[in-house]
Amino acid sequence: MPIGGLPWIMLLMHSDLFAAENMVTPATAPGMTLQNAKSIKYVVQGECYARQGAMVAFRGNLQFEKLGQGVGKFLKRAVTGEGLALMTVKGQGDVWFAHEAANCFIADITPGQSLTINGRNVLCFDPTLSYDIKVVKGAGMTGGGLFNSVFTGHGKLGVICEGNPIVIPVAPGAPVFVDTDAVVGWTNDLHTSLHRSQSLGSMLRGGSGEAVQLKLEGQGHVIVRPSEAKPERSGGH
Repeated sequence: MPIGGLPWIMLLMHSDLFAAENMVTPATAPGMTLQNAKSIKYVVQGECYARQGAMVAFRGNLQFEKLGQGVGKFLKRAVTGEGLALMTVKGQGDVWFAHEAANCFIADITPGQSLTINGRNVLCFDPTLSYDIKVVKGAGMTGGGLFNSVFTGHGKLGVICEGNPIVIPVAPGAPVFVDTDAVVGWTNDLHTSLHRSQSLGSMLRGGSGEAVQLKLEGQGHVIVRPSEAKPERSGGH
């Protein structure tokens, strides 16, 4: 019913909800772009990969298929519990990815480079990228986000971070120590190990809550989230 002579739709279109910065614009090329700070738009012409449950909207002729865990890296993921549960998006169309309103970033990876990212921080990536699951040296099967995905090749990787990331330079002779539940990832040429920052006696007395950190050495950058990790909730399409 009109209000003051104006229909509902006209009133809505004059609200901030329909501001230009919230409107979807036509795609100019296939691949991923930032829709806004909290989501990534992917123009699919063939296929792409994304975390299970990350699709929030799509249009066009697209199919979503859960990737199995029977062979290779998928079996390795099942054994390690690394947490990179993926789906394939196939067809022609536009899809929007997001995860719990986390901040979204796009990393361009070129040949000769690699980027190590914790599985919980992977949103989507180009099929031209390869990844392998590796354990942090000295971590064993202790968990705590110590199994990470190493991306190589040529393409784009969509990364999520709860809050604004802290990117810390690492220089030779000046290692950086990061909470294992806060690390998002790091660049190639960094060497990792576990570092114990409190004595056994202190741990037996209750400890500080900061007993073990990830130690990064070499030349590069480490990416840290401004909070410790929460348990992942499962989901899928």
